[in-house]
Amino acid sequence: MSQARTASFSGSGLHTILGAGGVVARELSLQLARDGLRVRQVSRRPVAVKAGDEWQAADLTDARATDDAVAGSEVVYLVAGLLYSAAAWQAQWPRVMRNALDACARHGARLVFFDNVYAYGQVDGAMTETTPFNPCSRKGEVRATIATTLLDAVRQGDLQALIARSADFYGPGAHISLLESVLFARLRAGKAPQWVGDPQRVHTFSYTPDIGRALAMLGQDQRALGQTWHLPTAQTLDAATVTGRALTRAACAIAGQPDRLQVAPRWLLHAMGWFVPVLRENREMMYQYEHDYRFDSSKFELAFGLQPTPYRDGLAQTQRFSTESSK
Repeated sequence: MSQARTASFSGSGLHTILGAGGVVARELSLQLARDGLRVRQVSRRPVAVKAGDEWQAADLTDARATDDAVAGSEVVYLVAGLLYSAAAWQAQWPRVMRNALDACARHGARLVFFDNVYAYGQVDGAMTETTPFNPCSRKGEVRATIATTLLDAVRQGDLQALIARSADFYGPGAHISLLESVLFARLRAGKAPQWVGDPQRVHTFSYTPDIGRALAMLGQDQRALGQTWHLPTAQTLDAATVTGRALTRAACAIAGQPDRLQVAPRWLLHAMGWFVPVLRENREMMYQYEHDYRFDSSKFELAFGLQPTPYRDGLAQTQRFSTESSK
């Protein structure tokens, strides 16, 4: 057992999830329940994940509603997902972050913020916890702003908090993930997988059950506070570099389907963006698929001893869930 893992909190107070309902929140809830902890689910339309869960409806852009939702919590996890729109993010994310910070400070709750890599921008080499913010998109600028707001509050002693960051993710029930739309849904329909950008480029992915387990670990360990952590993410597939092509090849083999791949040219994606809003919003993020995307999680793995799920296991579990849930 690692040194960091032994420095855990002894309290078994209330763990509150702001932005409940998504796949990451579900995996986190399941792990907290396995750890014997009380869980409160908070969202606009919350539901219990496990018997005994508390739940509370709240609009996280509303300061009073957020404060009420945080009251009585020992640990708060901000895992909210807003509408995938730069305009919506610019208008809402700073308010959501400020409300969460103020509520946690007022009630003495520790905050775990689940973040993505957009603030880093295009990175040559591996992304690590020390990679500077250099956003090259509007969404990245928003993520850099809110992460900096949190880090400044921690430095000023306003509250105890940490940032838990993952790569693009996939996993059972991750219906809005890239791999669900270009890979699992198409294999389920007997179609060839698709890819956006360059399928020969490196692109690592975090597995949602690993994310849930890691977030629960961080929320219960005082050594994690005041730091940024990259959540466990496998670096290789069959001892080789992880590329879009390697992932689609492995998924086709697991599904027992021909190894086929369709790559959408950028001009087609641009044209489709005029009619499909999510594609239009994704244009500024295309650098992630046209350049190598290496996400290093060795700091977490060394500190906590949690090794990421191998891609073949994750792909198989996700495909099994995808097939069974479609019946």
